[in-house]
Amino acid sequence: MASSRWKVAAAALLAFAGSLLRVDADEHEHTYTDKEEVVLWMNTVGPYHNRQETYKYFSLPFCAGSKKTISHYHETLGEALQGVELEFSGLDIKFKDEVMQTTYCEIDLDKAKRDAFVYAIKNHYWYQMYIDDLPIWGIVGEADENGEDHYLWTYKKLEIGYNGNRIVDVNLTSEGKVRLVPNTRIAMSYSVKWKKSDVKFEDRFDKYLDPSFFQHRIHWFSIFNSFMMVIFLVGLVSMILMRTLRKDYARYSKEEEMDDMDRDLGDEYGWKQVHGDVFRPSSHPLIFSSLIGSGCQIFSVSFIVIVVAMVEDLYTERGSMLSTAIFVYAATSPVNGYFGGSLYAKQGGRRWIKQMFIGAFLIPAMVCGTAFFINFIAIYYHASRAIPFGTMVAVCSICFFVILPLNLVGTILGRNLSGQPNFPCRVNAVPRPIPEKKWFMEPAVIVCLGGILPFGSIFIEMYFIFTSFWAYKIYYVYGFMMLVLVILCIVTVCVTIVCTYFLLNAEDYRWQWTSFLSAASTAVYVYMYSFYYYFFKTKMYGLFQTSFYFGYMAVFSTSLGIMCGAVGYVGTSAFVRKIYTNVKID
Repeated sequence: MASSRWKVAAAALLAFAGSLLRVDADEHEHTYTDKEEVVLWMNTVGPYHNRQETYKYFSLPFCAGSKKTISHYHETLGEALQGVELEFSGLDIKFKDEVMQTTYCEIDLDKAKRDAFVYAIKNHYWYQMYIDDLPIWGIVGEADENGEDHYLWTYKKLEIGYNGNRIVDVNLTSEGKVRLVPNTRIAMSYSVKWKKSDVKFEDRFDKYLDPSFFQHRIHWFSIFNSFMMVIFLVGLVSMILMRTLRKDYARYSKEEEMDDMDRDLGDEYGWKQVHGDVFRPSSHPLIFSSLIGSGCQIFSVSFIVIVVAMVEDLYTERGSMLSTAIFVYAATSPVNGYFGGSLYAKQGGRRWIKQMFIGAFLIPAMVCGTAFFINFIAIYYHASRAIPFGTMVAVCSICFFVILPLNLVGTILGRNLSGQPNFPCRVNAVPRPIPEKKWFMEPAVIVCLGGILPFGSIFIEMYFIFTSFWAYKIYYVYGFMMLVLVILCIVTVCVTIVCTYFLLNAEDYRWQWTSFLSAASTAVYVYMYSFYYYFFKTKMYGLFQTSFYFGYMAVFSTSLGIMCGAVGYVGTSAFVRKIYTNVKID
């Protein structure tokens, strides 16, 4: 097994693009001739309520069939990262070759093995198998009503549907309930029945989807509600800002016609007064530029992966969604370098190499750091979620040999093509004092309130995404996800523009970080919602599942916050540049 994992690492390095998106192997062709070998893969076993707490199938004292060799084996990088532990069942299955009930092995049930099975039954363990990439689930056993006697299902009754030379349907029926008694022998058996099916190969995964859940009226209503909120918010922002800005422009034009004495005696206030400081570099420009570059890259990855998922139905291939995301993230590294490098150059930054390194490794370091921490817990639990060392080497190699060079290219292009300051206003040498203002106009308050509306536009979709990832539903409505992404971006930009306008009108020119953080605060509300979902919508328990859930929810929320922050800043930056371009300033 160790050698096969090193092969995964080598394959990921030598044939990165091909190995990530699809692996060419016999099983992936999905075509069979009569009597050709069909492999039954045993994947994992674990408690029903803790989807991520999975172990190797043979970690329970199950026995394997007599067949020892198979003609092929395959594994992708995404499968390895997701803890897909494919082990050959040892069952001899051939295409269209029926098998009557046959004993394939026997279990010598001593006290230790009985205790292992009893523990699994008490914790509602069930296992997962694959035939031709089609998942099959079965329960280990069950207890009687009193919970005193425990029974093991010993007979796997497989019914496989075929259409031409392709497998289109697999069903498992567990029978042969045997009471667990120490120091006995339990015979494990199986049978295979083949039947013709009218299901098309392209539609064979439809049975695993749940249209009644994902296309429920609540889902449609939430999309419609968010869309109406966008129309209302855009209209409201346009009306308020255009009317207000028109009055501001009229007032400023009137002031320009006054002489110096009248202007000095006049009541000057508003966003025009900070024109000499509004384009001043933000505090900590190195970190700020790196966050903006990373956010732009996350947005690019999200958009591309959703489009690919809409076209390719990635849920039909194990680990393909994660593999595609890794590949797209690596390929879009120039986006990170371009936006981060150009912004850093415009703000007068000189340590561009350090900025490039921080921008390139900000997200990978956060993800890998969390994954490695959880990996130690998985190793302690001997869970299949433990990432093999070879896969770690492959991921680190991708970071250093793919992401970093592409980020360097993007940084150089950004600095040379759009890295020159071209502000419509000259920046004053001495910063203007920030006047006192009401408490609700302070940047900290604006930041806390800025994420409420963006979160309100996506929180229904968060429920469906959480349920698909943390439960047993396959998410397939990527058209909904694309609409929600567009709605989120529009709402975020509108909210940050309003927040920035109020801030500038209070003659506070610290709008860069305020616009970023007010949009990024959406992540705080998403993470708070994840607590509610964990305690009230799931039955998860245990250290492993809890650390896995809150660890990766922190990664997801932080990434979402960085993306929203970048989107909000980019939209607000265009707004600020526009309003100061249209005002005549001496």
